[in-house]
Amino acid sequence: MANIYSVKQVTAYISNMFSQDYALNRIFIRGEVSNCKYHTSGHIYFTLKDDSSMMACVMFASHARNLSFRMREGQSVVAGGSVRVYERDGKYQLYVTEARPEGTGDLYRRFEQLKQKLSEMGMFAPEYKQPIPSYAARVGIVTAPTGAAIQDMIQISGRRNPYVQLYLYPALVQGTDAPESIIRGIRRLDSMGLDCLIVGRGGGSIEDLWAFNDEGVARAIFDCETPVISAVGHETDFTIADFVADMRAPTPSAAAELAVFDYTAFEEKMLEQKRRLLKAAEDAVAMYRGEMEKRLLNLRLLHPGNRLLQEKQYLAELEDRLYAVMARRTETYRHVLEVAAARLDGLSPLSRLSGGYVWAADAQGKPLESISQVERGSVIRLRLKDGKAEATVNRREEDRL
Repeated sequence: MANIYSVKQVTAYISNMFSQDYALNRIFIRGEVSNCKYHTSGHIYFTLKDDSSMMACVMFASHARNLSFRMREGQSVVAGGSVRVYERDGKYQLYVTEARPEGTGDLYRRFEQLKQKLSEMGMFAPEYKQPIPSYAARVGIVTAPTGAAIQDMIQISGRRNPYVQLYLYPALVQGTDAPESIIRGIRRLDSMGLDCLIVGRGGGSIEDLWAFNDEGVARAIFDCETPVISAVGHETDFTIADFVADMRAPTPSAAAELAVFDYTAFEEKMLEQKRRLLKAAEDAVAMYRGEMEKRLLNLRLLHPGNRLLQEKQYLAELEDRLYAVMARRTETYRHVLEVAAARLDGLSPLSRLSGGYVWAADAQGKPLESISQVERGSVIRLRLKDGKAEATVNRREEDRL
């Protein structure tokens, strides 16, 4: 009976054969880089391929840090290292210790040629980019109906906004028939008048993503009246669709984040806007109320009745001042009059008569000022303090000086 071995034993035997083969321990392989991924640890995982075969490769961080260039999809390189068996998976791969670029691979060359052609036609120009609606309610998706990409977009959309409607066009995203399927999906959803479209798929090698480097797909995106978000592969993957679309998302999940607004954040924003609006309205009402009260006070101050009261008060004050001035002047003139009356009284003949004097006048009433005016037998009139009398002159005597 033949010997029976375990899988591990056979794999270890093959691995030992590879390790003892001198040619496989120091080998250089030329090929086109595909499905290149830079891991956060610093390791680089990629595939080398030619027209008929492909080989998995890994370059650990200790060697990758000495790499003089950055590997990219479609690039033609010469990689040196050793071919070993990865016993866990039972697969062989090239453990790369060094690499150098060697021209450009066929796919990458075709990618650059189409990119340059469409760029010269203006299909990448920013003036043709449409803004993505901030509050989309109906979002179309052109992608495969199965796989992680559509599930991630559905899950993220439901979490962010359960009220947004998603319209899926189940398209082929890989293979020779994929470009035409994607074009039909874009045109069909564009005719529905949706708010925006997401066109894309999950990650893969440059061959897997090649449908999105098709010129027909690029033109369908450019001609689309609905804003388009391109979401093809991983963050490091770039396709022609990314350059033509109105916005590029690094992943399908990120596209869902960009297309579907966060309803909870929207509600909070609206509540905050409501609070600010109410506060602004209250402040405005308070300001206008204060202004109204100030104008009302000014109106009261300018009211004719109030003005009349003020004028009446002013007239009353003028009247009081006039009476005071008149009283002071009356008192002053009364005093002057009393002084003048006293002086006049002192000069009055009547006051002298009261002291025993007599006022004399001739018969015609002319005052007698000299004895020469009097003759014997003439009649004279006398004025005493308490009456009048007439007398006849019997004797006249002159004073001797």
